[in-house]
Amino acid sequence: MNKITAAITAVGAYVPDYVLSNQVLETLVETNDEWITTRTGIKERRLLKEEGKGTSFMAIKAAQNLFEKANLDPKEIDLVIMSTATPDMPVASTGVFVATEIGATNAFAFDLQAACSSFLYGMSVASAYIASGKYKKVLLIGSDKMSSIIDYTDRATCIIFGDGAGAVLFEPNTEGLGLQDEILKSDGIGREFLKIEAGGSILPPSEETVKNKQHFVFQDGKTVFKYAVSGMADVSEKIMERNNLSHDDINWLVAHQANRRIIDATANRMGLDESKVLINIQKYGNTTSATLPLLLSDFENQLKKGDNIIFAAFGGGFTWGAIYLKWAYTK
Repeated sequence: MNKITAAITAVGAYVPDYVLSNQVLETLVETNDEWITTRTGIKERRLLKEEGKGTSFMAIKAAQNLFEKANLDPKEIDLVIMSTATPDMPVASTGVFVATEIGATNAFAFDLQAACSSFLYGMSVASAYIASGKYKKVLLIGSDKMSSIIDYTDRATCIIFGDGAGAVLFEPNTEGLGLQDEILKSDGIGREFLKIEAGGSILPPSEETVKNKQHFVFQDGKTVFKYAVSGMADVSEKIMERNNLSHDDINWLVAHQANRRIIDATANRMGLDESKVLINIQKYGNTTSATLPLLLSDFENQLKKGDNIIFAAFGGGFTWGAIYLKWAYTK
């Protein structure tokens, strides 16, 4: 019997309609298009502006897009993994609500939080469930409403983040396609450099924490940048070495879209030509858990069965890693 691997067999996505351009940001904080573009590669980002709609709204839309494209009955789904750093609310799992709303009534569901590495870690978890032989269809969703935790008077963070969602379906494969290898890392040294200080068990919400803006994302940009460049590049190079892959063997780099310079540094370490690096940061900014599936959705028509893809991400905490996957279908 051939070994069971977990392959991505369908992709879906959703981004809100509202576009926050660099030109609009110029009216909110002291910045300009050239400064933002040079340092991040971002030209615009999408924001979910409708009142009362959160991360689950976008996740549901992305899942429905996948079902429609794949002609899939949601009742066939065994498990829904919700990768997010911005759940709808504390305690009540966003993934559970999403599974119910999309009609995945035969699935169990849970949330997975590893900051910007949430979707990458989710790929590992989904793969393990499939490879176990117990489950046939695992829906992995990455969705984040970053605008809900961003201070739009803070130039250090408001230029970076956007809202969006993406979804992929994992199914068993016996052709040797799908997830081949992974290197996942974490280091608690990053706890102080990228965080939301209040709202958790250490510092519960209060009038004072709200007044002090402690419920918004804080980022020490220089430190995070330094760790992200070395972390993503190291694991991407290592996974190539471990699988005897040269830069000629790699078809695509699917890297977390946090900063164009971090993506370029990773590609350079891997020896990849720019044509092999998937980029959409200019359109969406950093959508945290959604960056990787949004890339797959945007470039799905270019991906071919058997393509060697390296996924890489870096997130707060710190969390980071790389995954080597063989693409399972040609659109």
